[in-house]
Amino acid sequence: MSLYRDEGVVLRTQKLGEADRIITILAKRTGKIRAVAKGVRRTTSRFGARLEPFTHVDLQLHVGRTLDMVTQAETIRPYGETLAADYPRYTAGSAMLETADRLTQGEKEPALRQFLLLVGGLRTLADREHEARLVLDAYFLRSLAVAGYAPALDACAKCRAPAVRAFAIVAGGVVCGACKPAGSAAPAGETIGLMTALLRGDWATADASQSRHRSECSGLVAAYLQWHLEHGIRSLRHVEREPV
Repeated sequence: MSLYRDEGVVLRTQKLGEADRIITILAKRTGKIRAVAKGVRRTTSRFGARLEPFTHVDLQLHVGRTLDMVTQAETIRPYGETLAADYPRYTAGSAMLETADRLTQGEKEPALRQFLLLVGGLRTLADREHEARLVLDAYFLRSLAVAGYAPALDACAKCRAPAVRAFAIVAGGVVCGACKPAGSAAPAGETIGLMTALLRGDWATADASQSRHRSECSGLVAAYLQWHLEHGIRSLRHVEREPV
């Protein structure tokens, strides 16, 4: 048999037959993997809860014709157990998993930086280091940057002029008055500063931000993300119901 090992985060699962599941995993070395977990839905399954979404797991897999097969699974950290007890953090984590799935479309294409961002984001959520929506927005911005879609925040996205007047999703970030397209948003300077802090990992600035700037930042980041993905993130509708 052709076997390989990797560690990864379970992104989602779907039923297969009467007792099996197809598990989608973002793995450290292999990238995104879709694999069959035999008998995992039975109460006697040796995998138990090791192959549930949010679980950071060490895996052994057998290469198959269309889908690989999970032959061993050992839990590294079960983030779902902690997040399930905190609805805002659980919904933020769900949006992270969905975004990671969307940004890594090709199977078995290495995506180490996306994997590390996801593990880091889930760990930060579970450890309650920062407000959940700030962690989510930081993850969105950084994962977009890794994918090549970082928003321009320091100078006009079109002409690189320093005079910033608005934020235009279609232009790729902040724009000056001369380049400002119709329908651009006009966020507060503090909101752009918060986006910059989240992208750079400046948590002291982010944690000190005001709620109105966090709310405005979240709206812009969510819109920017979904525009680039060309698809809505379903989990966000639940996140956005939470008070900021």
